[in-house]
Amino acid sequence: MQIINKYFKNLTPKQTEQFSKLQELYQDWNLKINVVSRKDIDELYLRHVLHSLGIAKVAQFKPGSKVMDVGTGGGFPGIPLAILFPETQFHLVDSIGKKIKVVDEVVAGLGLENVKTTNSRVEEVKDTYDFIVSRAVAQMETFVGWTKGKIAKKQNHDLKNGILYLKGGDLTEELKLYTSATIYDLTDYFDEDFFETKKVVHLGMKYK
Repeated sequence: MQIINKYFKNLTPKQTEQFSKLQELYQDWNLKINVVSRKDIDELYLRHVLHSLGIAKVAQFKPGSKVMDVGTGGGFPGIPLAILFPETQFHLVDSIGKKIKVVDEVVAGLGLENVKTTNSRVEEVKDTYDFIVSRAVAQMETFVGWTKGKIAKKQNHDLKNGILYLKGGDLTEELKLYTSATIYDLTDYFDEDFFETKKVVHLGMKYK
């Protein structure tokens, strides 16, 4: 939990309590349904929670905005972001039912009221969002195809509506189709070695 306080100093008591509960909730549920690797569960705050919050260093979601987390798995990056932005609505989507079951239990355990979940493929979701977030569930071109038509046209943020994608490694080849993409190195925000190759990619949607 210290690592979260190191980079996010203005948490409310409620947020601090919610972040503190994550370890116990995930350890408990992971014994029943494995959604986080055994190695990662010991490094939950570094590898999952803080990594998810890298998006918050790039975008400050406004109250009333809508964010969809595609392929949320065990609830990352959606759940940490939902704790940090309690007045933003988060929709966590995954095609694997047992993962959504864990997410539902963690959301209930934290008392989060700004999260809804759907067990389906993202193509079946019929809504639009200010931002779509994810942690490297597919190549960018595939991901853009999945989320086509799901980004709201009305702009409410300084950052253009679009995709905020947590990725690692060399993205030159993958992003060559997307000349407007902005890459943010997480080493600019976090000191830990884990973030050495980790990035947030922002791909704003263009409308004709």
